[in-house]
Amino acid sequence: MFRFEYVYIQPFGKYQVSSKGALALLVSPPLGRLHFFFSGVVESETYHTAISRDISKMDSVKPSAVTPSKSRLARTFAKVLHLRAATGIAPVDGIQKVKSQEFGIPKVKSQEFGIPKVKSQDSGIQKVKSQEIGIQKVKSLEKVKDERNAGKVWVDRSRSFDKANEKLQERAALEALLAKLFASVSSVKAAYAQLQYAQSPYDGEGIQVADKVVVSELQNLSELKRCFFKKQFDPSPERTLVLAEIEEQKSVLKTYEIMEKKLESQVRLKDSEIVFLGEKLDEAKSQNKLLEKRLNQSGQLHVFDNLHLSGLSPSHFVTVLRHMVKYIRTFVRMMMDEMKSSGWDIHAAAKAIDQDVVYWKEDHKCFAFEYFVCREMFDAFQYPNFSLPNESLPDKKKQQQQLFFVRFTELKSMKAKEYLAQNPRSAFAKFCRVKYLRVVHPKMETSFFGNLNQRNLVNAGEFPSSNFFISFAEMAKRVWLLHCLAFSFNPEAAIFQVSKGCRFSEVYMESLAEEAFLSTASEPQVGFTVVPGFKLGKTVIQCQVYLSPSQSTPRKPR
Repeated sequence: MFRFEYVYIQPFGKYQVSSKGALALLVSPPLGRLHFFFSGVVESETYHTAISRDISKMDSVKPSAVTPSKSRLARTFAKVLHLRAATGIAPVDGIQKVKSQEFGIPKVKSQEFGIPKVKSQDSGIQKVKSQEIGIQKVKSLEKVKDERNAGKVWVDRSRSFDKANEKLQERAALEALLAKLFASVSSVKAAYAQLQYAQSPYDGEGIQVADKVVVSELQNLSELKRCFFKKQFDPSPERTLVLAEIEEQKSVLKTYEIMEKKLESQVRLKDSEIVFLGEKLDEAKSQNKLLEKRLNQSGQLHVFDNLHLSGLSPSHFVTVLRHMVKYIRTFVRMMMDEMKSSGWDIHAAAKAIDQDVVYWKEDHKCFAFEYFVCREMFDAFQYPNFSLPNESLPDKKKQQQQLFFVRFTELKSMKAKEYLAQNPRSAFAKFCRVKYLRVVHPKMETSFFGNLNQRNLVNAGEFPSSNFFISFAEMAKRVWLLHCLAFSFNPEAAIFQVSKGCRFSEVYMESLAEEAFLSTASEPQVGFTVVPGFKLGKTVIQCQVYLSPSQSTPRKPR
Protein backbone atom coordinates (compact mmCIF):
# COMPACT_ATOMS: atom_id res chain seq x y z
CA MET A 1 0.00 0.00 0.00
CA PHE A 2 1.32 3.56 -0.94
CA ARG A 3 1.74 6.36 1.53
CA PHE A 4 1.82 10.16 0.64
CA GLU A 5 3.15 12.78 2.98
CA TYR A 6 4.32 16.44 2.86
CA VAL A 7 7.74 17.12 4.19
CA TYR A 8 10.25 20.00 3.96
CA ILE A 9 13.38 19.44 1.89
CA GLN A 10 15.81 17.43 3.97
CA PRO A 11 18.68 15.07 3.28
CA PHE A 12 18.10 11.31 3.03
CA GLY A 13 21.21 9.41 3.78
CA LYS A 14 24.02 10.68 1.66
CA TYR A 15 21.73 12.04 -1.06
CA GLN A 16 19.48 15.07 -1.13
CA VAL A 17 17.45 17.08 -3.59
CA SER A 18 19.77 19.77 -5.02
CA SER A 19 17.36 21.42 -7.47
CA LYS A 20 14.06 22.98 -6.40
CA GLY A 21 11.04 21.46 -8.01
CA ALA A 22 12.91 18.55 -9.62
CA LEU A 23 11.76 14.98 -9.52
CA ALA A 24 14.43 12.94 -7.79
CA LEU A 25 14.91 9.29 -7.18
CA LEU A 26 16.83 8.55 -4.07
CA VAL A 27 17.75 5.23 -2.56
CA SER A 28 18.51 5.19 1.05
CA PRO A 29 20.53 2.03 1.61
CA PRO A 30 20.38 2.14 5.36
CA LEU A 31 16.62 2.33 5.31
CA GLY A 32 16.11 0.11 2.30
CA ARG A 33 13.46 2.45 0.85
CA LEU A 34 12.95 3.99 -2.56
CA HIS A 35 12.04 7.69 -2.32
CA PHE A 36 10.36 9.74 -5.06
CA PHE A 37 10.02 13.46 -4.49
CA PHE A 38 7.83 15.93 -6.33
CA SER A 39 7.77 19.57 -5.29
CA GLY A 40 4.72 21.87 -5.35
CA VAL A 41 3.79 25.39 -4.24
CA VAL A 42 1.19 25.66 -1.52
CA GLU A 43 0.32 29.07 -0.03
CA SER A 44 3.59 30.77 -1.01
CA GLU A 45 5.64 28.00 0.66
CA THR A 46 7.39 25.14 -1.08
CA TYR A 47 6.44 21.66 0.05
CA HIS A 48 7.43 18.26 -1.34
CA THR A 49 5.48 15.12 -1.83
CA ALA A 50 7.25 12.00 -0.90
CA ILE A 51 6.17 8.66 -2.10
CA SER A 52 7.86 5.80 -0.44
CA ARG A 53 7.52 2.14 -0.43
CA ASP A 54 9.44 -0.74 0.98
CA ILE A 55 11.42 -2.41 -1.69
CA SER A 56 12.42 -5.33 0.45
CA LYS A 57 9.33 -7.17 -0.69
CA MET A 58 9.62 -6.07 -4.28
CA ASP A 59 12.61 -8.40 -4.86
CA SER A 60 10.43 -11.44 -4.33
CA VAL A 61 7.99 -10.42 -7.02
CA LYS A 62 8.71 -11.74 -10.42
CA PRO A 63 8.72 -9.51 -13.41
CA SER A 64 6.18 -11.63 -15.17
CA ALA A 65 3.75 -11.22 -12.34
CA VAL A 66 3.51 -7.44 -12.72
CA THR A 67 1.64 -6.39 -15.87
CA PRO A 68 1.17 -2.88 -17.30
CA SER A 69 -2.55 -3.06 -16.82
CA LYS A 70 -2.27 -4.13 -13.23
CA SER A 71 0.62 -1.96 -12.01
CA ARG A 72 -0.39 1.68 -11.56
CA LEU A 73 2.84 2.47 -9.81
CA ALA A 74 4.85 1.36 -12.81
CA ARG A 75 2.82 3.52 -15.16
CA THR A 76 3.24 6.54 -12.93
CA PHE A 77 6.99 6.05 -12.82
CA ALA A 78 7.09 5.68 -16.59
CA LYS A 79 5.13 8.90 -17.16
CA VAL A 80 7.41 10.85 -14.92
CA LEU A 81 10.55 9.44 -16.49
CA HIS A 82 9.27 10.07 -20.02
CA LEU A 83 8.29 13.64 -19.10
CA ARG A 84 11.80 14.39 -17.92
CA ALA A 85 13.28 12.74 -20.97
CA ALA A 86 11.04 14.71 -23.36
CA THR A 87 11.33 18.19 -21.85
CA GLY A 88 14.78 18.04 -20.34
CA ILE A 89 13.74 20.68 -17.74
CA ALA A 90 12.30 20.64 -14.30
CA PRO A 91 8.53 21.26 -14.06
CA VAL A 92 8.87 23.97 -11.44
CA ASP A 93 11.59 26.45 -12.38
CA GLY A 94 12.91 25.20 -15.67
CA ILE A 95 16.17 23.66 -14.52
CA GLN A 96 17.54 21.27 -17.14
CA LYS A 97 17.51 17.54 -16.63
CA VAL A 98 20.16 16.37 -14.28
CA LYS A 99 21.60 13.09 -15.10
CA SER A 100 21.36 10.42 -12.56
CA GLN A 101 25.12 10.14 -12.49
CA GLU A 102 25.36 13.66 -11.11
CA PHE A 103 23.61 12.49 -7.97
CA GLY A 104 25.51 9.21 -7.92
CA ILE A 105 22.36 7.24 -8.74
CA PRO A 106 22.94 4.31 -11.15
CA LYS A 107 20.54 3.59 -13.92
CA VAL A 108 17.93 1.11 -12.88
CA LYS A 109 16.14 -0.87 -15.43
CA SER A 110 12.47 -1.33 -15.17
CA GLN A 111 12.95 -5.08 -15.02
CA GLU A 112 14.99 -4.73 -11.87
CA PHE A 113 11.91 -3.30 -10.13
CA GLY A 114 9.59 -5.70 -11.74
CA ILE A 115 8.34 -3.12 -14.30
CA PRO A 116 7.89 -4.55 -17.79
CA LYS A 117 8.68 -2.66 -20.94
CA VAL A 118 5.90 -0.65 -22.49
CA LYS A 119 5.21 -0.64 -26.13
CA SER A 120 6.43 2.21 -28.30
CA GLN A 121 2.93 3.44 -29.11
CA ASP A 122 1.97 3.76 -25.49
CA SER A 123 5.21 5.50 -24.73
CA GLY A 124 4.60 8.09 -27.50
CA ILE A 125 1.17 8.97 -26.16
CA GLN A 126 2.56 9.19 -22.67
CA LYS A 127 5.30 11.52 -23.87
CA VAL A 128 2.77 13.90 -25.43
CA LYS A 129 0.65 13.90 -22.31
CA SER A 130 3.65 14.42 -20.11
CA GLN A 131 4.71 17.39 -22.26
CA GLU A 132 1.28 18.97 -21.92
CA ILE A 133 1.34 18.48 -18.18
CA GLY A 134 4.81 20.03 -17.99
CA ILE A 135 3.73 23.05 -20.04
CA GLN A 136 0.72 23.60 -17.82
CA LYS A 137 2.89 23.39 -14.73
CA VAL A 138 5.38 25.85 -16.21
CA LYS A 139 2.55 28.30 -17.02
CA SER A 140 1.13 27.96 -13.53
CA LEU A 141 4.54 28.65 -12.02
CA GLU A 142 5.04 31.68 -14.27
CA LYS A 143 1.66 32.99 -13.18
CA VAL A 144 2.70 32.57 -9.57
CA LYS A 145 5.91 34.49 -10.28
CA ASP A 146 3.95 37.30 -11.98
CA GLU A 147 1.66 37.52 -8.99
CA ARG A 148 4.71 37.70 -6.72
CA ASN A 149 6.27 40.48 -8.82
CA ALA A 150 2.98 42.40 -8.90
CA GLY A 151 2.78 42.10 -5.15
CA LYS A 152 6.29 43.45 -4.80
CA VAL A 153 5.50 46.42 -7.09
CA TRP A 154 2.37 47.18 -5.12
CA VAL A 155 4.31 47.03 -1.88
CA ASP A 156 7.00 49.39 -3.30
CA ARG A 157 4.41 51.86 -4.51
CA SER A 158 2.61 51.74 -1.21
CA ARG A 159 5.86 52.45 0.60
CA SER A 160 6.66 55.42 -1.72
CA PHE A 161 3.16 56.80 -1.17
CA ASP A 162 3.60 56.49 2.57
CA LYS A 163 6.93 58.34 2.41
CA ALA A 164 5.42 61.16 0.31
CA ASN A 165 2.49 61.42 2.69
CA GLU A 166 4.88 61.63 5.64
CA LYS A 167 6.83 64.43 3.92
CA LEU A 168 3.62 66.37 3.24
CA GLN A 169 2.51 65.98 6.83
CA GLU A 170 5.91 67.11 8.07
CA ARG A 171 5.84 70.13 5.74
CA ALA A 172 2.34 71.09 6.89
CA ALA A 173 3.44 70.77 10.51
CA LEU A 174 6.45 73.04 9.88
CA GLU A 175 4.25 75.60 8.14
CA ALA A 176 1.89 75.58 11.11
CA LEU A 177 4.86 76.03 13.45
CA LEU A 178 6.13 78.98 11.41
CA ALA A 179 2.66 80.52 11.39
CA LYS A 180 2.55 80.27 15.18
CA LEU A 181 6.03 81.81 15.30
CA PHE A 182 5.00 84.79 13.18
CA ALA A 183 1.83 85.21 15.19
CA SER A 184 3.86 85.31 18.41
CA VAL A 185 6.29 87.84 16.93
CA SER A 186 3.37 90.04 15.87
CA SER A 187 1.94 89.79 19.37
CA VAL A 188 5.30 90.85 20.84
CA LYS A 189 5.40 93.79 18.45
CA ALA A 190 1.89 94.87 19.39
CA ALA A 191 2.65 94.54 23.09
CA TYR A 192 5.84 96.56 22.71
CA ALA A 193 3.94 99.28 20.86
CA GLN A 194 1.39 99.34 23.67
CA LEU A 195 4.25 99.56 26.18
CA GLN A 196 5.70 102.57 24.37
CA TYR A 197 2.31 104.24 24.12
CA ALA A 198 1.71 103.77 27.86
CA GLN A 199 4.99 105.47 28.75
CA SER A 200 4.06 108.89 27.34
CA PRO A 201 1.87 110.02 28.96
CA TYR A 202 2.67 107.69 31.84
CA ASP A 203 0.12 104.93 32.38
CA GLY A 204 1.23 102.50 35.10
CA GLU A 205 -1.59 100.01 34.59
CA GLY A 206 -1.10 99.98 30.83
CA ILE A 207 2.63 99.38 31.28
CA GLN A 208 2.00 96.36 33.54
CA VAL A 209 -0.50 94.84 31.12
CA ALA A 210 1.84 95.30 28.16
CA ASP A 211 4.76 93.88 30.16
CA LYS A 212 2.79 90.73 31.02
CA VAL A 213 1.86 90.25 27.38
CA VAL A 214 5.49 90.60 26.30
CA VAL A 215 6.65 88.04 28.88
CA SER A 216 3.88 85.62 27.91
CA GLU A 217 4.72 85.84 24.22
CA LEU A 218 8.42 85.34 24.92
CA GLN A 219 7.51 82.17 26.82
CA ASN A 220 5.45 81.02 23.84
CA LEU A 221 8.45 81.59 21.58
CA SER A 222 10.62 79.52 23.92
CA GLU A 223 8.04 76.73 23.86
CA LEU A 224 7.96 76.82 20.05
CA LYS A 225 11.74 76.51 20.00
CA ARG A 226 11.60 73.47 22.27
CA CYS A 227 8.92 71.82 20.11
CA PHE A 228 10.96 72.43 17.00
CA PHE A 229 14.12 70.82 18.34
CA LYS A 230 12.19 67.84 19.75
CA LYS A 231 10.01 67.63 16.63
CA GLN A 232 6.81 67.78 18.62
CA PHE A 233 4.55 69.11 15.92
CA ASP A 234 0.85 69.82 16.02
CA PRO A 235 -1.27 66.81 14.95
CA SER A 236 -3.78 69.08 13.14
CA PRO A 237 -1.63 71.64 11.24
CA GLU A 238 -4.47 72.96 9.08
CA ARG A 239 -6.48 74.17 12.04
CA THR A 240 -3.36 75.51 13.74
CA LEU A 241 -2.38 77.41 10.59
CA VAL A 242 -5.75 79.16 10.38
CA LEU A 243 -5.77 80.03 14.08
CA ALA A 244 -2.22 81.40 13.85
CA GLU A 245 -3.17 83.62 10.92
CA ILE A 246 -6.16 84.92 12.86
CA GLU A 247 -3.98 85.72 15.86
CA GLU A 248 -1.42 87.44 13.64
CA GLN A 249 -4.09 89.61 12.03
CA LYS A 250 -5.45 90.50 15.47
CA SER A 251 -1.97 91.57 16.57
CA VAL A 252 -1.48 93.66 13.44
CA LEU A 253 -4.87 95.30 13.98
CA LYS A 254 -3.95 96.03 17.58
CA THR A 255 -0.67 97.59 16.46
CA TYR A 256 -2.51 99.86 14.03
CA GLU A 257 -4.97 100.87 16.73
CA ILE A 258 -2.09 101.82 19.03
CA MET A 259 -0.46 103.78 16.21
CA GLU A 260 -3.76 105.56 15.61
CA LYS A 261 -3.97 106.54 19.27
CA LYS A 262 -0.36 107.71 19.21
CA LEU A 263 -0.98 109.84 16.12
CA GLU A 264 -4.11 111.28 17.67
CA SER A 265 -2.14 112.26 20.77
CA GLN A 266 0.49 113.85 18.54
CA VAL A 267 -2.24 115.77 16.72
CA ARG A 268 -3.60 117.01 20.03
CA LEU A 269 -0.09 118.02 21.04
CA LYS A 270 0.39 119.90 17.78
CA ASP A 271 -2.96 121.61 18.23
CA SER A 272 -1.92 122.77 21.67
CA GLU A 273 1.36 124.01 20.22
CA ILE A 274 -0.55 125.89 17.52
CA VAL A 275 -2.73 127.53 20.15
CA PHE A 276 0.33 128.43 22.20
CA LEU A 277 2.16 129.85 19.18
CA GLY A 278 -0.98 131.76 18.21
CA GLU A 279 -1.02 133.35 21.62
CA LYS A 280 2.66 134.21 21.26
CA LEU A 281 1.93 135.72 17.86
CA ASP A 282 -0.86 137.85 19.27
CA GLU A 283 1.44 138.95 22.03
CA ALA A 284 4.15 139.83 19.52
CA LYS A 285 1.63 141.77 17.44
CA SER A 286 0.53 143.72 20.46
CA GLN A 287 4.14 144.49 21.24
CA ASN A 288 4.67 145.65 17.68
CA LYS A 289 1.64 147.89 17.89
CA LEU A 290 2.97 149.33 21.10
CA LEU A 291 6.30 149.99 19.44
CA GLU A 292 4.54 151.54 16.46
CA LYS A 293 2.65 153.84 18.78
CA ARG A 294 5.89 154.85 20.35
CA LEU A 295 7.35 155.42 16.92
CA ASN A 296 4.35 157.52 15.99
CA GLN A 297 5.12 159.81 18.82
CA SER A 298 7.47 162.65 18.14
CA GLY A 299 9.74 161.76 21.00
CA GLN A 300 12.18 160.07 18.63
CA LEU A 301 12.72 163.42 16.92
CA HIS A 302 13.98 165.02 20.08
CA VAL A 303 17.26 165.65 18.27
CA PHE A 304 15.42 168.51 16.55
CA ASP A 305 14.51 170.18 19.82
CA ASN A 306 16.11 173.62 20.16
CA LEU A 307 17.28 173.24 16.58
CA HIS A 308 17.74 176.46 14.59
CA LEU A 309 17.68 176.96 10.88
CA SER A 310 21.35 177.71 10.81
CA GLY A 311 22.16 174.44 12.57
CA LEU A 312 20.68 172.15 9.91
CA SER A 313 22.96 169.44 8.52
CA PRO A 314 22.59 166.48 6.13
CA SER A 315 22.50 164.13 9.13
CA HIS A 316 19.20 165.67 10.23
CA PHE A 317 17.80 165.04 6.78
CA VAL A 318 18.98 161.42 6.82
CA THR A 319 17.32 160.86 10.21
CA VAL A 320 13.97 162.13 8.96
CA LEU A 321 14.36 160.08 5.77
CA ARG A 322 14.90 156.85 7.68
CA HIS A 323 11.84 157.45 9.85
CA MET A 324 9.83 158.18 6.74
CA VAL A 325 10.89 154.86 5.12
CA LYS A 326 9.78 152.93 8.21
CA TYR A 327 6.32 154.49 8.11
CA ILE A 328 5.99 153.87 4.40
CA ARG A 329 6.73 150.20 4.90
CA THR A 330 4.31 150.02 7.82
CA PHE A 331 1.53 151.41 5.66
CA VAL A 332 2.41 149.10 2.75
CA ARG A 333 2.31 146.10 5.08
CA MET A 334 -1.15 147.09 6.29
CA MET A 335 -2.32 147.60 2.72
CA MET A 336 -1.07 144.14 1.66
CA ASP A 337 -2.79 142.56 4.66
CA GLU A 338 -6.05 144.14 3.55
CA MET A 339 -5.44 142.81 0.03
CA LYS A 340 -4.93 139.26 1.28
CA SER A 341 -8.00 139.48 3.52
CA SER A 342 -10.06 140.67 0.56
CA GLY A 343 -8.83 137.83 -1.66
CA TRP A 344 -6.56 139.83 -3.93
CA ASP A 345 -4.07 138.12 -6.18
CA ILE A 346 -0.79 139.61 -4.94
CA HIS A 347 1.11 138.35 -7.96
CA ALA A 348 -1.34 139.95 -10.38
CA ALA A 349 -1.34 143.21 -8.40
CA ALA A 350 2.48 143.37 -8.42
CA LYS A 351 2.52 142.57 -12.13
CA ALA A 352 0.08 145.43 -12.75
CA ILE A 353 2.56 147.84 -11.15
CA ASP A 354 5.50 146.63 -13.29
CA GLN A 355 5.07 143.60 -15.48
CA ASP A 356 8.69 143.35 -16.68
CA VAL A 357 10.37 142.83 -13.31
CA VAL A 358 11.59 139.36 -12.33
CA TYR A 359 11.64 138.81 -8.56
CA TRP A 360 14.32 136.76 -6.84
CA LYS A 361 11.91 135.65 -4.10
CA GLU A 362 8.16 135.53 -3.75
CA ASP A 363 8.11 137.87 -0.75
CA HIS A 364 10.09 140.49 -2.71
CA LYS A 365 6.86 141.56 -4.36
CA CYS A 366 6.26 143.85 -1.39
CA PHE A 367 8.93 146.15 -2.89
CA ALA A 368 6.66 146.70 -5.89
CA PHE A 369 3.96 148.11 -3.60
CA GLU A 370 6.53 150.26 -1.78
CA TYR A 371 7.66 151.53 -5.18
CA PHE A 372 4.05 152.39 -6.06
CA VAL A 373 3.40 154.27 -2.79
CA CYS A 374 6.69 156.21 -2.96
CA ARG A 375 6.10 157.09 -6.59
CA GLU A 376 2.73 158.63 -5.75
CA MET A 377 3.81 160.25 -2.50
CA PHE A 378 7.01 161.81 -3.91
CA ASP A 379 5.41 163.05 -7.09
CA ALA A 380 6.16 166.84 -7.40
CA PHE A 381 8.51 166.66 -4.40
CA GLN A 382 10.96 168.96 -6.23
CA TYR A 383 8.43 171.81 -6.23
CA PRO A 384 7.97 174.08 -3.20
CA ASN A 385 4.16 173.87 -3.25
CA PHE A 386 4.38 170.00 -3.50
CA SER A 387 1.24 169.02 -5.46
CA LEU A 388 -0.60 172.10 -4.17
CA PRO A 389 -0.70 174.43 -7.19
CA ASN A 390 -2.94 176.97 -5.51
CA GLU A 391 -0.75 177.23 -2.41
CA SER A 392 0.83 180.68 -2.10
CA LEU A 393 4.48 181.01 -1.01
CA PRO A 394 6.77 183.98 -0.27
CA ASP A 395 8.73 185.29 -3.17
CA LYS A 396 12.00 185.55 -1.36
CA LYS A 397 14.18 182.51 -0.91
CA LYS A 398 15.05 183.28 2.67
CA GLN A 399 11.43 183.68 3.63
CA GLN A 400 10.56 180.38 1.98
CA GLN A 401 13.27 178.60 4.00
CA GLN A 402 11.95 180.15 7.18
CA LEU A 403 8.35 179.13 6.32
CA PHE A 404 9.24 175.51 5.63
CA PHE A 405 11.30 175.26 8.82
CA VAL A 406 8.38 176.62 10.86
CA ARG A 407 6.01 174.05 9.32
CA PHE A 408 8.53 171.36 10.18
CA THR A 409 8.92 172.35 13.81
CA GLU A 410 5.20 172.74 14.52
CA LEU A 411 4.22 169.39 12.96
CA LYS A 412 7.07 167.17 14.14
CA SER A 413 5.91 167.15 17.76
CA MET A 414 2.23 166.34 17.04
CA LYS A 415 0.34 163.31 15.87
CA ALA A 416 -1.11 163.48 12.40
CA LYS A 417 -4.66 162.79 13.59
CA GLU A 418 -4.51 165.61 16.15
CA TYR A 419 -2.96 168.08 13.75
CA LEU A 420 -5.59 167.34 11.08
CA ALA A 421 -8.38 167.74 13.61
CA GLN A 422 -6.98 171.10 14.73
CA ASN A 423 -5.98 172.37 11.30
CA PRO A 424 -8.35 170.87 8.72
CA ARG A 425 -7.62 173.73 6.27
CA SER A 426 -3.83 173.66 6.59
CA ALA A 427 -1.41 172.87 3.78
CA PHE A 428 -0.67 169.48 5.33
CA ALA A 429 -4.40 168.67 5.43
CA LYS A 430 -4.69 169.55 1.73
CA PHE A 431 -1.61 167.42 1.03
CA CYS A 432 -3.16 164.41 2.83
CA ARG A 433 -6.39 164.72 0.81
CA VAL A 434 -4.57 164.87 -2.53
CA LYS A 435 -2.21 161.99 -1.80
CA TYR A 436 -4.88 159.72 -0.30
CA LEU A 437 -7.06 160.00 -3.38
CA ARG A 438 -4.05 159.13 -5.57
CA VAL A 439 -2.70 156.24 -3.51
CA VAL A 440 -5.98 154.55 -2.55
CA HIS A 441 -7.98 153.69 -5.65
CA PRO A 442 -11.79 153.57 -5.36
CA LYS A 443 -11.84 149.86 -6.29
CA MET A 444 -9.23 149.19 -3.63
CA GLU A 445 -11.23 151.00 -0.96
CA THR A 446 -14.43 149.23 -1.96
CA SER A 447 -12.64 145.89 -1.82
CA PHE A 448 -11.16 146.67 1.59
CA PHE A 449 -14.16 148.20 3.33
CA GLY A 450 -17.13 147.39 1.14
CA ASN A 451 -17.95 151.08 0.52
CA LEU A 452 -16.46 154.47 -0.29
CA ASN A 453 -17.27 156.20 2.99
CA GLN A 454 -13.67 157.14 3.73
CA ARG A 455 -13.20 158.56 0.25
CA ASN A 456 -16.36 160.57 0.54
CA LEU A 457 -15.26 162.01 3.87
CA VAL A 458 -11.90 163.02 2.43
CA ASN A 459 -13.56 164.71 -0.54
CA ALA A 460 -15.82 166.54 1.87
CA GLY A 461 -12.84 167.98 3.75
CA GLU A 462 -13.08 165.61 6.69
CA PHE A 463 -10.79 162.83 7.83
CA PRO A 464 -11.78 159.26 8.72
CA SER A 465 -10.85 157.79 12.07
CA SER A 466 -10.07 154.29 10.78
CA ASN A 467 -6.71 152.65 11.46
CA PHE A 468 -6.05 152.46 7.74
CA PHE A 469 -6.37 156.22 7.28
CA ILE A 470 -4.44 157.00 10.48
CA SER A 471 -1.56 154.85 9.23
CA PHE A 472 -1.69 156.68 5.91
CA ALA A 473 -1.73 160.06 7.70
CA GLU A 474 1.34 159.17 9.78
CA MET A 475 3.18 158.15 6.62
CA ALA A 476 2.09 161.35 4.85
CA LYS A 477 3.27 163.37 7.84
CA ARG A 478 6.83 161.97 7.48
CA VAL A 479 6.87 162.70 3.76
CA TRP A 480 5.61 166.23 4.43
CA LEU A 481 8.27 166.78 7.12
CA LEU A 482 10.99 165.56 4.76
CA HIS A 483 9.78 167.99 2.08
CA CYS A 484 9.73 170.89 4.57
CA LEU A 485 13.24 170.02 5.77
CA ALA A 486 14.53 169.66 2.21
CA PHE A 487 13.43 173.22 1.34
CA SER A 488 14.86 174.55 4.61
CA PHE A 489 18.38 173.99 3.28
CA ASN A 490 20.22 176.49 1.15
CA PRO A 491 20.56 175.32 -1.50
CA GLU A 492 17.55 173.03 -1.12
CA ALA A 493 17.87 169.25 -1.38
CA ALA A 494 17.46 167.73 -4.82
CA ILE A 495 15.62 164.47 -5.37
CA PHE A 496 16.62 161.84 -7.94
CA GLN A 497 15.71 158.32 -9.01
CA VAL A 498 17.26 155.71 -11.32
CA SER A 499 15.65 154.74 -14.57
CA LYS A 500 14.62 151.19 -15.29
CA GLY A 501 17.38 149.03 -16.81
CA CYS A 502 20.32 151.10 -15.53
CA ARG A 503 23.54 149.47 -14.42
CA PHE A 504 24.02 149.29 -10.65
CA SER A 505 26.27 151.93 -9.05
CA GLU A 506 27.23 151.88 -5.39
CA VAL A 507 27.68 155.66 -5.38
CA TYR A 508 24.04 156.41 -6.12
CA MET A 509 22.23 153.17 -5.26
CA GLU A 510 21.55 150.80 -2.42
CA SER A 511 20.25 147.35 -3.41
CA LEU A 512 17.32 145.85 -1.56
CA ALA A 513 17.93 142.38 -3.04
CA GLU A 514 21.26 140.89 -2.00
CA GLU A 515 20.50 137.80 -4.11
CA ALA A 516 21.28 139.84 -7.22
CA PHE A 517 24.99 139.80 -6.37
CA LEU A 518 25.04 136.05 -5.76
CA SER A 519 23.87 135.27 -9.29
CA THR A 520 26.58 134.86 -11.96
CA ALA A 521 24.22 134.36 -14.88
CA SER A 522 24.21 138.01 -15.94
CA GLU A 523 24.88 141.47 -14.58
CA PRO A 524 21.83 142.69 -12.62
CA GLN A 525 20.00 145.83 -13.68
CA VAL A 526 17.67 148.23 -11.94
CA GLY A 527 14.10 147.00 -12.00
CA PHE A 528 12.61 150.06 -10.30
CA THR A 529 13.49 152.67 -7.69
CA VAL A 530 11.78 151.96 -4.41
CA VAL A 531 12.87 155.01 -2.38
CA PRO A 532 14.33 158.02 -4.21
CA GLY A 533 17.76 159.46 -3.46
CA PHE A 534 18.72 163.02 -2.53
CA LYS A 535 21.57 165.46 -3.00
CA LEU A 536 22.41 168.03 -0.36
CA GLY A 537 25.18 170.12 -1.78
CA LYS A 538 28.01 167.68 -2.24
CA THR A 539 26.38 165.00 -0.10
CA VAL A 540 24.65 162.17 -1.95
CA ILE A 541 22.07 160.09 -0.15
CA GLN A 542 21.67 156.78 -2.03
CA CYS A 543 18.36 155.75 -3.47
CA GLN A 544 17.04 152.28 -2.73
CA VAL A 545 16.54 150.14 -5.86
CA TYR A 546 15.40 146.63 -6.65
CA LEU A 547 17.76 144.79 -9.00
CA SER A 548 16.41 142.35 -11.52
CA PRO A 549 18.12 139.90 -13.91
CA SER A 550 19.36 141.58 -17.07
CA GLN A 551 16.86 141.67 -19.93
CA SER A 552 18.16 144.46 -22.16
CA THR A 553 21.18 146.69 -22.71
CA PRO A 554 21.87 148.59 -19.45
CA ARG A 555 21.69 152.36 -19.35
CA LYS A 556 23.59 154.85 -17.27
CA PRO A 557 21.82 156.43 -14.25
CA ARG A 558 20.58 159.97 -14.58
